[in-house]
Amino acid sequence: CAAALATVDAVVNEKLPERAATLGEYFKVKLEELEAKYKIAREVRGKGLMIGIEFRFDVYKMILRSIEKGVLLLDAGRNILRFLPPLVIDQTQIDKVVAVLDLVMKEEESERLSGASSYQND
Repeated sequence: CAAALATVDAVVNEKLPERAATLGEYFKVKLEELEAKYKIAREVRGKGLMIGIEFRFDVYKMILRSIEKGVLLLDAGRNILRFLPPLVIDQTQIDKVVAVLDLVMKEEESERLSGASSYQND
């Protein structure tokens, strides 16, 4: 019971919900900039720090490439990258994730567009 109360106190005192909303909006805007930059992305959606990007293809290779570059990502289905960072993430860490994702998306789009027959724009 004491541990639960301490957790609730920390969430309230550190204003983690408000922080998640603010940083989540920042993160979402940065991801929407990537969505606009690359044709392989379909849609960015989410609330707070729980955000996803839907792509036009399976994201498995993108997950592996991100891991190689030091960023752990998850999928939410075959074609969605899911972001669910801890509430204590900071803007610098979000910027690193966005920078790595930018590189990974650039590589992926380049490969897919060079083999245009395998790229489906649906």
